[in-house]
Amino acid sequence: MQYIDQGSALSNKNVPGRRLQKKNSLFYQVTPLQIEQQAVLENEEFTQRYQKNADELQVFKDDPYLEPHKQHFSVRNAKFFELLEQIVKVESSLKDFAKGYEKYGFQVSDTGITYKEWAPGAKEVYLTGDFNNWDKMQYSLTSDSFGNWEIFLPRNEDGSYLIPHGSRVKTYIKDANNQYQFKIPAWIRTTWQNQDNKLYDGVFYNPENKYEFKSNRPPKPRCLKIYEVHIGMAGIDPRVHTFKEFTQTVLPRVVKLGYNVIQIMAIQEHAYYGSFGYHVTNFFAVSSRFGSPDDLKELIDTAHSHGITVLMDLVHSHASSNVLDGINQWDGTDYQYFHAGGKGKHDLWDSKLFDYSKWEVIRFLLSNLSWWINEYQFDGFRFDGVTSMLYVHHGNGYGFTGGYHEYFNELADIDSLVYLMLANDLIHEIHPNAITIAEDVSGYPTLCRNIKEGGIGFDYRMAMAVPDKWIKLLKEFKDDDWDMGDIAHTLTNRRYLEKCICYAESHDQALVGDKTLSMWLFDKEIYSEMSTLQPETLVTFRGMALHKMLRLITFALGGEGYLNFMGNEFGHPEWIDFPREGNGWSYHHARRRWDLADDQFLRYSRLLQFDAEMINLEDKYPWLPNGEQWVTEKHNESKVIIFERGSLLFVFNFHPTQSYEHFKVGTKFESDHQIVLDTDDVRFGGHSRVSPSYGQNFPILKEEWQGRPNHIQIYLPNRCAIVFKSIE
Repeated sequence: MQYIDQGSALSNKNVPGRRLQKKNSLFYQVTPLQIEQQAVLENEEFTQRYQKNADELQVFKDDPYLEPHKQHFSVRNAKFFELLEQIVKVESSLKDFAKGYEKYGFQVSDTGITYKEWAPGAKEVYLTGDFNNWDKMQYSLTSDSFGNWEIFLPRNEDGSYLIPHGSRVKTYIKDANNQYQFKIPAWIRTTWQNQDNKLYDGVFYNPENKYEFKSNRPPKPRCLKIYEVHIGMAGIDPRVHTFKEFTQTVLPRVVKLGYNVIQIMAIQEHAYYGSFGYHVTNFFAVSSRFGSPDDLKELIDTAHSHGITVLMDLVHSHASSNVLDGINQWDGTDYQYFHAGGKGKHDLWDSKLFDYSKWEVIRFLLSNLSWWINEYQFDGFRFDGVTSMLYVHHGNGYGFTGGYHEYFNELADIDSLVYLMLANDLIHEIHPNAITIAEDVSGYPTLCRNIKEGGIGFDYRMAMAVPDKWIKLLKEFKDDDWDMGDIAHTLTNRRYLEKCICYAESHDQALVGDKTLSMWLFDKEIYSEMSTLQPETLVTFRGMALHKMLRLITFALGGEGYLNFMGNEFGHPEWIDFPREGNGWSYHHARRRWDLADDQFLRYSRLLQFDAEMINLEDKYPWLPNGEQWVTEKHNESKVIIFERGSLLFVFNFHPTQSYEHFKVGTKFESDHQIVLDTDDVRFGGHSRVSPSYGQNFPILKEEWQGRPNHIQIYLPNRCAIVFKSIE
């Protein structure tokens, strides 16, 4: 690895008796005494932020079973500190290193436009576009010894810039294979699809009036109640929808429902719409099919005005293999940004895998994080495909049972782990209240512990086993065969001191080939029996009841945060299928039928009402993220699960037919209880079988039951969940 500032190779050369350092991109001289004083301050700050001695890491004190694997932590952390110290030495700080977007791509100054690109394999590089009528070789870039290519375009005599705002641009290069190719600049910030050939062009984006944010970032939320969205499919009509439409029509829905975070998918430009945004071609560009960069800024600004935190679904685990629109083989080699040969290809995803050991790859990706936080005011990221990054096998063909030997071995990808540590360190340095979430199915220990304690630095991980459990039960088991102990274990099986985002169903499960939870529950009756004017069938009774119960128990017991994909809260029917050749390029299943939820004569509206009440319940009686929880009952024969979380008592009866009178429920609380939520409420499409007890006290009985010091007696209908509070 070349540890050198490729933009300023002289920045760390010594001068006798003095030393040249950079400050605000200028060189200034400091005395040896000043250097020594600065080093002392930096060392004190370093000690406060990090723990370099692996033997003293907090994770070993919290979990002695990690001790046999201390070598993994020593090697991983040693490489992290070595790289971090090199970055600080060469670039002055991690934050400065991650401002590559201020050096590369297009930089506009008072005197003109500078364009810079890193392409070590290229032999010739030219800049062309609308501004010069696509004369391929008129403007030639010059290179340095580090593979950086650069050109300066002074202003025209009339003071205008040579490249007008909104004009198309591309590079024309002679690549490593002596082939001339058009390429979109790797650091481009805007792209448009060319309707003539359907390929993408880079766009020089330099509006005269730049968007100014009006609202401050909201305070860091006490807990995360995430509404996951995809802009393109966020409308009723079968077409691609826009940022502006989302801001005007969908964001108010999120506010009304009570969610405090939106997580936006498919922001980074991706040439293939059907990839769901996960095959990124242009990492610094906003997906143009949804609107302009300013439209996205307005969306985020508006969300902030409502106190809503905005997260971005980020893809740094791989990149599109598209060589025409993306960064793959940009300079003609397959190893510029990625591993060479087969190591650089993800066979299951048909995509390219980054080489996280390369200095300029790290700069590119860290700068990408900094760009989205600083330019667009994102409040954090959900990192996609983290499992693929953690291991050299990328999780392909490997199962994880939870044994530590499965994680801490020669199959761990140290370079990727170090990159993720740098990424989390940078994000929280730029924005201390930022939130990072890891999508990891393997359960890598310490992923969500901070770096000083010995972790990778994520704040949360996705509890991916939970939605898998619900789908498995609905697809493979009769209701009578549901194992209450197994359900409770799946919901509570989380690593100590590592917070999880729980969710009842994921967007992945609704992709073509599978169905939403509501589709599994209602089946064909979702097309004919959802009117409230029709008598309820056994299928719709079961579907309505279980849809609410599965979501409530997941929210209440499954983690320290909660996520819902847009539309699933009201039982969106069918599945997701993006336009493709196999469906005649149809948008029919790539949209959200808000009209179903808004129709008060359809059962969907009742599910929507329940979701709003459920989310609001946590605001009234907080149990996230750290509410104490205690499972008091998981009885398989009666199909009952009972637990305490925070200040509430939750009682679930999953039995298909059996209701229970005078049912004794153990509780730690000392005073009488009252009902605060009932899934069988008629407002939620239920039968209000316990509504006579609303507002009444359930007397506390000072007699131990189910291992708790007290108990109450209740009527517990079948397929019903009731939540109680203590009147104390």
